[in-house]
Order: sequence, then C-alpha cells, then structure tokens
Amino acid sequence: MKLLVVGAGEMGRWVGGVVAAELDPASVAFADTDPEVARQAAEAVGGRAVALSTDERFDAVCVAVPMSVAEETIERHAPNADRALVDVTGRMADPVAAMAEAAPDRERASLHPLFAASNAPGNVAVVTDESGPVTDRLLDALDSAGNRLVETTPDEHDSAMETVQAGTHAAVLSFALTAEEVPEGLTTPIFEELAAVAEQVTGNDPAVYAEIQTTFDGADRVAEAAALLADAAADDADDGDDETFAQLYREATETMQDAADEAVTDEDATASEATPTEADDS
Repeated sequence: MKLLVVGAGEMGRWVGGVVAAELDPASVAFADTDPEVARQAAEAVGGRAVALSTDERFDAVCVAVPMSVAEETIERHAPNADRALVDVTGRMADPVAAMAEAAPDRERASLHPLFAASNAPGNVAVVTDESGPVTDRLLDALDSAGNRLVETTPDEHDSAMETVQAGTHAAVLSFALTAEEVPEGLTTPIFEELAAVAEQVTGNDPAVYAEIQTTFDGADRVAEAAALLADAAADDADDGDDETFAQLYREATETMQDAADEAVTDEDATASEATPTEADDS
C-alpha cells in the first residue's frame, strides 16, 4: 500500500507506523505544516516526507489533523487519493460528509483510536462509508496490530464523545482545578484513583483538550450536575434532612447501573454473533 498521511502528529504517526509494520509491501509518506515534523515521522517508520503541496498520487490518503481543519484538509488532499480516503481526526459526522463530497468515487472510512498512541493497541471506532480492498487492508492491519475495531455510525460516535471525552475531561479537570494538598495518610482509594486519572489528563497538549471542548457538548452538563449537588446539599442543610441529595445519589446509581447492564447486553450480543450455531456447522 502506498499511503500518504497528512498530519504528522501523534495519531498520524500511529497510523503510519501500523501500516509500515503490518502491511507488506508498504510505502508511507508524511506531509505536515512543519516539514521537520514530517521528516521525523517518516524517519521513525522508514518512510519519506513530502510537501503539503505535492500532486503525487497514493493508493490511500489518511487525514490526521485537528478537528477544526479536518474538512478543508480533506477537500485539499482528496485529489491525492487514487483509491481510498480516510480520516483519524476524532469527529466523524462532518468528516464523513466531507469525504463523500470530495471523493464520491473512492473508498472512504473514518477512524477514531480511543487511546493515546503510547497506550496502543486499544479500541478503534470505525465508520466505513464506502468499503473496498484498500480500506479492508487498512482495517486488517489495525486488527493485526491488536486493536479492537468497533463499528459505529457518525451520529452515534459523536454523541458518545460528548460523554466519553468532553464530559469526562471536564469532570476530571474540575477536580484537578479544585483539589487542594492533602496530608499523607489522609487519602481514600477513590481519591487516589481520581488523582491518578487527573495526572493522565493533565500535562499534555492543552490545545487538544480545548478542541474537544469546543467540538463536543458535555462540559455544560457536568457543570449543571455539580451545581445541582451543591444546591441539594445546601437545601438539605436548611431542611435538616438529606432527601434532596439522596435522590440525586439514587439517580446517579441508577444511571450507572443501566449503563453497566447495557454494556453486558452488548457483550452478550457480540459473543452470540461470534459463536457458530449448530445450523452454521451443518
């Protein structure tokens, strides 16, 4: 496969690395607004760097740029793709539509690795808008690298990211912003686990997290829930009971239990689909 990766950041390098390692033969090229970054990415996987203005054609083009410039990058580099156009930008609905408009006669897929590259392999959300041999080979390479491919739809994915990314990051960063120093020995297991998660979220590129917040809703609901809890505690203190807060606590418990039950149901359905029946064996 001859692949051009547009955007030589963390995810672009990850895709290029998987293709270089899992497909034979494979030729990987990188293009980036910073030519030196493209050169370093190419060197890491035994590929090459090309200019953003290149008119060279490739079997596949993978757009791995920030969500805010995904659509314009797709439009600009679709002509470089002979057979397939793919994105790993993190949002799906708009890029999938942009790829369909820019490359209606080519294979198209949107991918979202749900992990940092340093934590690979992991779950990769997949929307295959137009399948074919090139996108099939790319998905096979991801699978061979140990990733779990999760088929979804653009709307389902983007809706989930409101909770999985925007809401989660908002809750964790709010904890980090309000946490005060705690004397040794006075922590709880829950505090320690949350502090460990906060350490993972902080200390990275703030632009990535800012873009998630501006792209997906979710932070507003976290703020509203925190305000409800604070108001409930104040009301209960005035009333001399704990009923308002307790009701919110019960709602939270039910929400988490429903989510856990749905996850189990989904796992059972997946296992059932993967298990041959007697009819299949006959």
